[in-house]
Amino acid sequence: MSITSVPRTPGDVVSTGVVPDRRVTALRVRLRESLHGKDEACTLALACLLARGHLLIEDAPGLGKTTLAKALATLTSGRFARIQCTPDLLPTDVTGFRLYDQHARQFEFRPGPVFADVLLADEVNRATPRTQSALLEAMSERQVTIDDTTHRLGDTFFVVATQNPVEHLGTYPLPEAQLDRFAMRLRIGEPDRATEIDLLRRARTSVEAASSGPVLDRAALRALQDDVAGVPMCDALVAYLVDVGRACRALHGQGAPSPRGLLVWQRVAQAWALIEGRAHVLPDDVRRVAVPVLGVRLNLADEPCQALVDEAFSRVRVPVPIGG
Repeated sequence: MSITSVPRTPGDVVSTGVVPDRRVTALRVRLRESLHGKDEACTLALACLLARGHLLIEDAPGLGKTTLAKALATLTSGRFARIQCTPDLLPTDVTGFRLYDQHARQFEFRPGPVFADVLLADEVNRATPRTQSALLEAMSERQVTIDDTTHRLGDTFFVVATQNPVEHLGTYPLPEAQLDRFAMRLRIGEPDRATEIDLLRRARTSVEAASSGPVLDRAALRALQDDVAGVPMCDALVAYLVDVGRACRALHGQGAPSPRGLLVWQRVAQAWALIEGRAHVLPDDVRRVAVPVLGVRLNLADEPCQALVDEAFSRVRVPVPIGG
């Protein structure tokens, strides 16, 4: 999707729209097909991927977390890998290790699952802090360092981590440094009655049809991610985002969201605008993705987080769109 600039003054918020990119539309439709009745969750997950972020899904088992991660990999021609996190999982089980080859008389590197395109870290809070930290460099720098040797990961490397918000026995809470590496926290939620009936009907009458294949390749995904970075966001709207973030810090009484968190929030808002087919970011885009992005940093339950974010927005004047 090509983004063209529209002349404007620094305080203007332009409301011009364009037709959504057909590839983005196809991704959105196919994701919705993979996770019935969860359109909002699918769109937010897509925005996270296009923003080059990582996704933390905090929800009960059996609601489609693995299905969503696999669908994102399949639709973007990516290699999928899964780590089932347990207390005995070692950092090398994630990153890989060097093995001595007696015939060649040299060490050979055996890459771990982190070298996939889409990595599902299931029940990530069951891994020890030492193993959790093995993901930090991968998520931040898209690389891993093993025995003083740095190995690059793919440019589109994407982590989907899950945790059960109810069951805490035998878990290790994610530290703030780890949480700040995620772009957003998402809850899928239970399906409604009609969706559950449809799911059971499909399972009873036939085997669920396999995905018909990818929508785009990795090069096309990288191009879309580059397009996200090019979606214009005027100075007034950047200041609006920063002021709301600072209001959240004042209300929360801590340093969250960090400057890195604000950068992530801006990029996710750009991704949301692109998905919706807009040529520029609007205040509604900033607000629409605020709770998923800020929730993972404020580390609050859903209702307190929503209340705090709403209060922060109420304290900041909304930039007025042209013609608004």
